[in-house]
Amino acid sequence: MKKGLIEVLFYIVLVFGVSFLLTTYVGQRTRVNGESMYPTLHDDDNLIVDKVSYRFSDPRRYDIIVFPYRYKDMYFIKRIIGLPGETVQILDGYVYIDGKKLDEHFCDEKIQNAALASDPITLGDDEYFVLGDNRNASEDSRFPDVGNVRRKEIIGRAWVRIWPFERAGSL
Repeated sequence: MKKGLIEVLFYIVLVFGVSFLLTTYVGQRTRVNGESMYPTLHDDDNLIVDKVSYRFSDPRRYDIIVFPYRYKDMYFIKRIIGLPGETVQILDGYVYIDGKKLDEHFCDEKIQNAALASDPITLGDDEYFVLGDNRNASEDSRFPDVGNVRRKEIIGRAWVRIWPFERAGSL
């Protein structure tokens, strides 16, 4: 009896330990709250965030990333637009990188409020400029409370949508 109880406790500790390691270092589930990434992501979509790939490679333009909001206990999901060392500016409703208009195949609406990006923003060696796909309903790097996202702040890359099932698949 005692041996069986110890065995069960061992397996419980093992399951919790493996779960902790997986969610800390490999991936985690997150839920979209809001419409800032519409039409790519919808409110209440459930995603798996890949926390491994950025240990071996740098984030790329157009990756959808998860990072913590600086002033509340919550996470933001946004798309990387500007990379380290680049200069980002929004002119006449369009994004320019180093003076060239960015070709955005996932977003065709003109940006109504350039905010901080109405002036050129030069990114540091570890900074990324992020925007929501629903540009006119997104709080992102254009605004001082979000600002540029540092590399160390990035938790991971939104990898796959797991819910709802009819829209499940890789991002």
